[in-house]
Amino acid sequence: MSTGKKATILAVDDTVTNIEVVKGVLSGDYLVQAAVSGEMALKIIGKRKPDLILLDVMMPEMDGYEVCRRLKDSEDTCDIPVIFLTAKSQEDDETKGLSLGAVDYITKPISPPILKERVKNHLALKSARDQLARQNEVLEEKVVERTQQLNDLQDVAMVAMGALAESRDPETGNHIRRTQKYVKVLAQALSQTPKYREYLQPDIITALYKSAPLHDIGKVGIVDSILLKPGKLTDEEFTEMKKHAAYGKDAIEAAEGSLGIADNFLTFAKEIAYSHHEKWDGSGYPEGISGEQIPVSARLMAIADVYDALISARVYKPAFSHEKAVEIITEGKGSHFDPIMVEAFEEIADQFNQIAQQYKDEHPH
Repeated sequence: MSTGKKATILAVDDTVTNIEVVKGVLSGDYLVQAAVSGEMALKIIGKRKPDLILLDVMMPEMDGYEVCRRLKDSEDTCDIPVIFLTAKSQEDDETKGLSLGAVDYITKPISPPILKERVKNHLALKSARDQLARQNEVLEEKVVERTQQLNDLQDVAMVAMGALAESRDPETGNHIRRTQKYVKVLAQALSQTPKYREYLQPDIITALYKSAPLHDIGKVGIVDSILLKPGKLTDEEFTEMKKHAAYGKDAIEAAEGSLGIADNFLTFAKEIAYSHHEKWDGSGYPEGISGEQIPVSARLMAIADVYDALISARVYKPAFSHEKAVEIITEGKGSHFDPIMVEAFEEIADQFNQIAQQYKDEHPH
């Protein structure tokens, strides 16, 4: 009901005299429309919804109960208040009318003051419900918008933290973006396999995608002389370099502690940071765990990280071709990598290549 406009009342009765009585009582305050049958009423309502319906019960062909039933069964008309206005005064009649969804039941002969007050009160209730519904819609929109803002902020924070680690190594460039997208497409492919279908639900894949940028956050704890060394690391230096896995886990645990929450993406970030250098056969670091002891998140990142390292030029090595990188990862099936994940990788290797091309590092000439 629009503010400033008269509400529309539809009076439905097969006796014209009864309609005239209703008009006499209400037309000073409301726009009163009339229908002399159930069919006519439904046609009028279909063209323009009234704000309230006064409905007789005893009508030929389609009685008031059936009209009310049809109105309440339709999503478009179920919210229109219906008041039965009838000579049927038995308790069972009133119970039936209210059970069909009518808001009130007034018996004839009508009392003009009571009819006026009942109509006014039910229109006020309808108006309040409509306003509450609109407020709820606005609130829901704001919640969705705020949730999206928080998600965006979370994403930016994750990428920024990952970039903090990568910024100390100028050769890594778009490594974060590429590996994040590799993890997502590989997880999506694995979600179609019997082994991982149940686990890799859309919300888990989203959390994995968000956490991937933090895989090397622990590198902030490695001294420049080792992190930026152009040549091969000595055994002692490599031992020190391997500590970045534990540094990363500790940093994320500290973040969890300060936030007071253990969100999925932080759990995955911690697993990835600590375990993405583990190998399927147990020859990796830092724990030397093997097979399914290695978290799924870390197994995914292992393939993403190695593929990207292989196709990227480094001071100590040239960039390998996509085909060579795929060959090396395939050779690592069952030794370095989860065999099922390697099979999924082989199926979607072209997607890895597309991501690599799209987020290629730009080397100054």
